Amino acid sequence: MSNHLMNTYARQPVSFVKGQGALLHDKDGKHYLDAISGIAVCSLGHAHPAISEAICEQSQTLIHTSNLYQIDKQQQLADKLCALSGMQQAFFCNSGAEANETAIKIARKYANQKGISNPKIIVMENSFHGRTLATLSATGNAKVHEGFFPLVQGFVRVPFDNVEAIKTLENDADIVAILVEPVQGEGGVHVPKAGYLTALREICDRNNWLLMLDEIQAGVGRTGKWFAFQHETIKPDVMSLAKALGNGVPIGASLVSGAAAGILVPGNHGTTFGGNPLACAAALAVINTLEVHNYVEHVAIKGQQLLNKFKDALAGTDNVVDIRGKGYMIGIQLKQPCGELVAKALARGVLINVTRGDTIRLLPTFVMTQEQTETLVTVVAELVKEFAQTNA
Repeated sequence: MSNHLMNTYARQPVSFVKGQGALLHDKDGKHYLDAISGIAVCSLGHAHPAISEAICEQSQTLIHTSNLYQIDKQQQLADKLCALSGMQQAFFCNSGAEANETAIKIARKYANQKGISNPKIIVMENSFHGRTLATLSATGNAKVHEGFFPLVQGFVRVPFDNVEAIKTLENDADIVAILVEPVQGEGGVHVPKAGYLTALREICDRNNWLLMLDEIQAGVGRTGKWFAFQHETIKPDVMSLAKALGNGVPIGASLVSGAAAGILVPGNHGTTFGGNPLACAAALAVINTLEVHNYVEHVAIKGQQLLNKFKDALAGTDNVVDIRGKGYMIGIQLKQPCGELVAKALARGVLINVTRGDTIRLLPTFVMTQEQTETLVTVVAELVKEFAQTNA
């Protein structure tokens, strides 16, 4: 391990040199079932031929010109995303945090246009929106805040999936937007009750607030819809995307519609690398592959089956608090902190993640085979049961 790397990650003692489909291979030739997809990034698995071909072809043609000039593939990607989502405009950046920064700036500019000098954005407890100073300030996790005070002001926090808590704030004239994840990912895979987003849309319409959805983890097919908001009959004013959009090539996007369209103008916002030809070529290949192979519907069906398999396999296990999820976002919450299961699963050749200390988070690739699905259920269920016996 290099002593020249900043100590910002508690890395597992393994290095991967090759990937194929749902499998990763280390330098000793051992293979691992990837059940976290690079944290919801490599939804189409590793070394997908269509994505690799698009990257290779574009890299031999043109990688970067900057946004001083028109970029054809960026325009094509914006058209495609707006057609799939019903949104009107797109801004491309490099990451989810940047996409959420864009959303926050849109809300601030919107407030400025309304003559509000101290704007507030409603955000949720247990949320995660990024690691930049503004997005960590918006994040509802005190641990993320530690050591970075003073935080960016202007965020009002309420419990997730609690419409009544938001209604109590309707008389605050400084509120201009709600920023929320349709499914909380880092927070432990929490799925709100049906109708939650619809209720938020109604509140925003009533108060002329912007509804801003962070779909960085839940978007691009992960929940069994192209975008998680499509599980209800609403449309946001702003939507943040990243992660799976490039299948490993860094790209983020902020899509706008309605009152948020046209707010940002030249000089308000920008990026050096965002939306470059290489990243957009990869994203276009991702969308095309998802469409051609009908992966979004596949995730809706297989995700529910996987959730049911875990519920059956872990039925009656004392230390299991809840098993929840939507599509290929699944959380298994235990009674005790269970971070040690990550290393134990690694030893068994399966890559999992533990978030919030007590929740196993699974974000499988969409290309996982039936045999690999059975392996995942078997290994995780055995580990949870062994852990229950040890901690009885």
